[in-house]
Amino acid sequence: MTEKESFLDALKNRILLFDGAMGTEIQKYDPTPEDFPNNQDGFNDGLVLTHPDWIKQIHRNYLDAGADCIETNSFGSNKIKLDEYGFGDQTVDFNKKIALLASEVCDEYSDTTRFVIGSMGPTGYLPSSDDPDLGQKPLDEIREAFELQAEGLILGGVDALLIETSQDILEVKLVIEACHNAMSKTGKKVAIISNTTLDQYGKMLLGTNIQSAYTTVSDMGIDVFGLNCSTGPIEMNPSVQWLDEQNEHNLLVVPNAGMPENDGGKAVYKMTPEKMADALGDFIDQFDKVRIIGGCCGTNPEHIQSLRKIIDEKASSIKG
Repeated sequence: MTEKESFLDALKNRILLFDGAMGTEIQKYDPTPEDFPNNQDGFNDGLVLTHPDWIKQIHRNYLDAGADCIETNSFGSNKIKLDEYGFGDQTVDFNKKIALLASEVCDEYSDTTRFVIGSMGPTGYLPSSDDPDLGQKPLDEIREAFELQAEGLILGGVDALLIETSQDILEVKLVIEACHNAMSKTGKKVAIISNTTLDQYGKMLLGTNIQSAYTTVSDMGIDVFGLNCSTGPIEMNPSVQWLDEQNEHNLLVVPNAGMPENDGGKAVYKMTPEKMADALGDFIDQFDKVRIIGGCCGTNPEHIQSLRKIIDEKASSIKG
């Protein structure tokens, strides 16, 4: 039996394709409150307990579309978030179960190496702010919330930890520290991907620009720096260009399917799979450090299929 190619080795050898959105794919099952643990409507991560078959099928759909990597359904599974649903005391086991589920699906695909990426979304607090509610959570409590999550994801066999949709650069620092602590505790090293989320003007929620965000975390032992969510690929272009010019870390670019548009009070994303593939294909052509692409809000297996096609076309043209 040959040893599995490591995530970081794969990153050196080729452009890697991440999957697309999870929440909208869950909505296609028309879940009712009874589908969630303790009837807690919207507790998507909890579907690992009540409908693991749904989550497995969503993972399969993305792998069938050509994704190299699938993200665990653990975006809201740090301890602070799980406390809201009554599962905080099970944070390690909960995340381990989610990661094992994704690993089981990847094992079904023996044709090529597929990777499991441990998704770690924000707590909902903003430790850098002076907000009387959102800014008052102790830093040690935030760090511990993520350390427990990272521990579970590592024990469940993830190949990388993904800090995503980050709104506050201080929280990003805390999550990176938590990931390193969890690796020390488990005795297992995995890659760390540190993402930030920028608005259309290139700034995080509290005003931090991409230059400051990158400088803050670039020397903290991360393996990839990235941008995800908030905007489509077009709005990310100036920030990706600046990051590429640093010629340091490999880059991840996982945008929404365009900027959200208000349709009857609901956010909709209208960028077609073909247009998104063209835009991210241009990133691959222009920026050598972009090594991971994928889709965030509004994307589905059709978007990932188009991204797979553009990656393969560019790879074959290079070989040719």
